[in-house]
Amino acid sequence: MNKNKIILILLIVVIAGGIVFFKFNHKKTANEITREINPVLGSIQNIISTTATVLPKNRLEVKPPVGGRIDSILVKEGDKVKVGQILAWMSSTERAALLDAARGQGPDELKYWQEAYKPIPLLSPIDGEVIVATTQPGQTVTTTDAVVVLSDHLIVRAQVDETDIGGIKLGQKALVTLDAYPDKKIKASVEHIYYESQTVNNVTIYQVDLLPEEVPEFFRSGMNATVEFIVKSKDNILLLPLEAVHKSKDESFVYVVNSAGEQVKRVVTTGMADDKNIEIVSGIGQNDKVIVKSKKFVIPAGNTTSNPFLPFGRKRSTATKK
Repeated sequence: MNKNKIILILLIVVIAGGIVFFKFNHKKTANEITREINPVLGSIQNIISTTATVLPKNRLEVKPPVGGRIDSILVKEGDKVKVGQILAWMSSTERAALLDAARGQGPDELKYWQEAYKPIPLLSPIDGEVIVATTQPGQTVTTTDAVVVLSDHLIVRAQVDETDIGGIKLGQKALVTLDAYPDKKIKASVEHIYYESQTVNNVTIYQVDLLPEEVPEFFRSGMNATVEFIVKSKDNILLLPLEAVHKSKDESFVYVVNSAGEQVKRVVTTGMADDKNIEIVSGIGQNDKVIVKSKKFVIPAGNTTSNPFLPFGRKRSTATKK
């Protein structure tokens, strides 16, 4: 191969490489969005999120002292009751049998024995709310049957992973969101942290009880919820999106537009961060123009395949001939 052919081949390679380089950089620039923003004043929080269940703090079952038959139930679910309030009347097995026999002898005989043999009242031992009252008059009960179930007040019991329990303190503020009412945020605080752990699906968790500041009317025992424990929060601080702040070794910096319209690097001091924003402690002010670069997703032209995770896999393109 002579010298001229070698030079020609090298020239072709250089030109081809230049074209590829140009296309690559042009595509990269076209897929990049650059915008200028100002830091804003706002709030930021570090939170621990977990699942929870609405439960009675103290669940108390009112059971009869003797076996017998329920004469009447005086309360219904949702009623507020006081200590000593009569919840139901019942007859012992002996009284029920005696009244049944007297009923066959006429109303006067029945009335006599109703007055002579008094029914047994079932009293509320606490101030609380009726959460179960499904027993019906005429139903036979034993000393192991709960006629009425009471709750002193409803709480939210959260399941906290052992890796997060160190960030939970008594009195700590939290937000509760019920699955049934996702638009309602209920303020609560930590009332009790259990000392004994539990293992759920091979994960060690600790139960944490939260007391709502106000118990909504739609609260029901057994409802599932999400709890966000507020570990740390700051208000009225300078914030930037995470993608605006760059890191190099031990320093953080941003690119700002100076008075001449040029992009210059500015070292900043950062603070708290969440999944979207980061606190700027020093280095820039609220009036500085900060450069934010983000990637723009572009579907390659001519791509005829669909998402392989969709049912039936890839979509095939077929042509119909006329």
